[in-house]
Amino acid sequence: MSRSASRTLALVILAAVLACAVSGGLAAWRFHHKNPQAPVVRLDEYVVMGWVGWDSSWYMRIAEEGYSFTPGEQSSVAFFPLYPLAIRAVEALGPDVYQAGVLVTLLCGPLAILLFLRWARFRAEEPLAFQASLLLALYPFTFFLYGVMYSDALFLLLVVGAFLLLEKGHLGLAVLLGAVATAARPVAPAVVLGLLARRLEWKRERGERWTVLDFLPVLSALGFLLYMLYLDKQFGAPFAFAEAQAGWGQEPGWRSVLKLSWFKTVFFSHANAETVSRLCLHALLTLGALVLVGPTFRKLGWGYGVYCAVLVGIPAVTTKDFMGMGRYLISAFPLFLTLALLLRDHPRVRQGILAVGAVSLVLLSAAFGLDHYIS
Repeated sequence: MSRSASRTLALVILAAVLACAVSGGLAAWRFHHKNPQAPVVRLDEYVVMGWVGWDSSWYMRIAEEGYSFTPGEQSSVAFFPLYPLAIRAVEALGPDVYQAGVLVTLLCGPLAILLFLRWARFRAEEPLAFQASLLLALYPFTFFLYGVMYSDALFLLLVVGAFLLLEKGHLGLAVLLGAVATAARPVAPAVVLGLLARRLEWKRERGERWTVLDFLPVLSALGFLLYMLYLDKQFGAPFAFAEAQAGWGQEPGWRSVLKLSWFKTVFFSHANAETVSRLCLHALLTLGALVLVGPTFRKLGWGYGVYCAVLVGIPAVTTKDFMGMGRYLISAFPLFLTLALLLRDHPRVRQGILAVGAVSLVLLSAAFGLDHYIS
């Protein structure tokens, strides 16, 4: 069953990648040809164009020019360094910077989902692990793992790998992978606390006493800390990545906590239907994720509960209008197994979710290729 499930999942991922590539590429062609002055490009380049947009330009700039920081303005320091470094490494092999970014995501995203299946087998029986993998593979915003020049695929691969190694008892390697992961996205508290809580829980499940070595997961923060040291040395501002958020109107404070911007846009402005529906979608997904955190504690244990609570909670509190949450939730991978466990006796509901997710993957890929702001 395990080999059959892996093959089936691989085929589903391949189909999803191809569908997203076609929809995104066709949409990029349509967007490109709105401009009669647009230069002619090769057919294969439209696929890359369909996967490059919005934050991709920041990663391109970092890979090509390095970091810059202007207090109070949008600055590249808001984006963590691991993904641009990976792009630069692949670019050295011959592809241009955009092709390199797409290749990094294409390599990491599908591999992360296959690795998720292996991890899920440690926490549930085979059929449920497979169902959870399908829920992740066909989650609407998972198209960001199928080629989009964003860092989510790389981070997910690393963090799933870290927890998988932890389940296998390879503490040192898990901590190492966790440390690399915290250099990819600003969610170090979730990774560190999640790995630490799971390690202590893992030892307790085996009836073993804790030792000093069991607290090694705190070293997973090294990737995050090294980036802070770099920012301090380069710009004299170790928290420049957080300060730069002001450039996007994401200042910390009660306005963000209370989501006043969200309420204003949705209920009291003349925003168009696309903007309102987009903000409502991200808000609903955030609410759904928060609802799943409680069952995750009960069904998967404190380690994964803590990881999801912190990973979902930080952006849910700090974002001004929930924008981007749909994509951020991909990294809360245990929630997909929790959902599969809750839907164990509701196959039709699960099938409906998968069908909606598959259609949404294609539609969101097309929207991204058309340069709509998705997440």
